[in-house]
Amino acid sequence: MRIGVIGSGRIGATFARLAVAAGHEVAIANSRGPESLAELAVELGVRAETVEGAASFGELVLVAIPFHVYEGLPADPFAGRIVIDANNYYAGRDGPNAALDGDATTSSELLAAHLPGARVVKAFNTINYQSLGADGRADVSREQRLAIPLAGEDAGAKAQAAALIEQFGFAALDTGSLAAGGRLQQPGGPFFNRPLLLPDAERELASAHG
Repeated sequence: MRIGVIGSGRIGATFARLAVAAGHEVAIANSRGPESLAELAVELGVRAETVEGAASFGELVLVAIPFHVYEGLPADPFAGRIVIDANNYYAGRDGPNAALDGDATTSSELLAAHLPGARVVKAFNTINYQSLGADGRADVSREQRLAIPLAGEDAGAKAQAAALIEQFGFAALDTGSLAAGGRLQQPGGPFFNRPLLLPDAERELASAHG
């Protein structure tokens, strides 16, 4: 599969490395332009691109950027793409957002509204980059793997995201819609920054749903 990665920070770079190891073609971009990515691209075995180029290149595109810059993403190149939203909202870093601070919506719903042609899935936002890079276990059963939650409205998009999670050696856990599932995955939710084996994560999900 062709994968675009928007954001060359810890999650973006770690995800790109895992995707290359799984046999995918990867293009990576950041806000500073492809020239700033030359060394990293060689290290990871990916191509350096503009944001528009990486989005257009990928059948699936990971977005791992500070939340407050999401409105700067150009919508057209993401149309028709599966977009994995790995962003998190932090008021202290991103500035206050009345809708999010009042729990009227989720950050993933705002991203989906900004990219109306994309098929948005929330995933890879709950796990620390070090755990993402080191703790995948493709050699064991799903019950022995750490769970990575995902949420979204599009079943096909979620299936593609889940397949990547499984390739990386984790267990995909569907938490529901961007609204309900997204809330479970955001900072302060039961899955955020908690390394849970799949059976424990399934119990957390059942408890959250009452």
